[in-house]
Amino acid sequence: MTTPATQRHTLKLEYDLTVGMSVMEGRGFYYPSDTAVASNGRLYVANRSVDGVDRGVRVTVCDVESEYYGTFGSSGDGEGQFIWVSGIAEDTRGRILITDEYSSRVSVFDLDGNFISSWGDTGSGEDELDGPSGIATDNSDSVYVADTHNNRVQKFTPSGLHILTIGGEGSEEGRMSLPWGLTTAPNGDLYVADWGNDRIQRFTLDGEFVAAYGSPGSGEGQLRRPSSVAVDERGLMYISDWGNERVQVFDADGRFIQQLRGQATESEWAVNFLSINREEGAARAKADLEPDIPSLDHEDPHEVSSHIEKLFWSPVSVKLDSHNRLYVTESNRHRIQIYRPVS
Repeated sequence: MTTPATQRHTLKLEYDLTVGMSVMEGRGFYYPSDTAVASNGRLYVANRSVDGVDRGVRVTVCDVESEYYGTFGSSGDGEGQFIWVSGIAEDTRGRILITDEYSSRVSVFDLDGNFISSWGDTGSGEDELDGPSGIATDNSDSVYVADTHNNRVQKFTPSGLHILTIGGEGSEEGRMSLPWGLTTAPNGDLYVADWGNDRIQRFTLDGEFVAAYGSPGSGEGQLRRPSSVAVDERGLMYISDWGNERVQVFDADGRFIQQLRGQATESEWAVNFLSINREEGAARAKADLEPDIPSLDHEDPHEVSSHIEKLFWSPVSVKLDSHNRLYVTESNRHRIQIYRPVS
């Protein structure tokens, strides 16, 4: 369906606030990989950590006002533990589902962080996984998992029984290359960030191909290694354009609306930390947070993002809440930037 021109570019996003701070344990994030905006109003942030730093692996629970509710999960291969935590989602039963890229399994918790069950085996069979990343559920609590290294998406029952397979390796429409984030949209379709093919693909929940959006590149409306996608009730697509260090908004037909590069300010947690640690606070107050570096390659978004603190640096995940506020999870800066819609 074509969107009328008068409705095409009405939405704009404005920066609201930042949540988070780099902490290996407790109140904060450490290389977060995804966020679930849950029905209880809380944010469940999956912290992947880095190789050799087991303490950073956990799920942090907080809210948009920076209220901290604790953590659950830890590094390991036991029940309720993770090696390389990747995606996180909530189903209609209030269960939190988390993918583990290393162990190729899905772990299930309640909203209080109590472990319920896990399922998944490593392999390439129709009910096996190899490096799962993104995860989403639909209104029937069917579970969709980006089976990344098998270049497909698999659909499961709530208990982990295989229903169908979508995709398969390739660049043709309906095929995939290292799919990452995915979402089930209000329009009843499944959207997949087809990372290796630099596009977003759309399917019915029965696996039929509907459309593809975006093309490789760094211009407006082009994508380079997209990692995540969220879709609102109007069909607008919010895309984490990971390879270009930005977020883009497309209309329902895939036309470019807006680009975000990041506008982060200090989070409430960071302000509190700096007020207590006065020497660090004083040093930061004197620092130039937007330095003019002569050698900086302004054509390289990764280099620019790594030097300018307010900008996105590794925006891995985008999620929407019931007010259509956009939550952008940044792995390399250990935070979430939140944007609100304005007319």
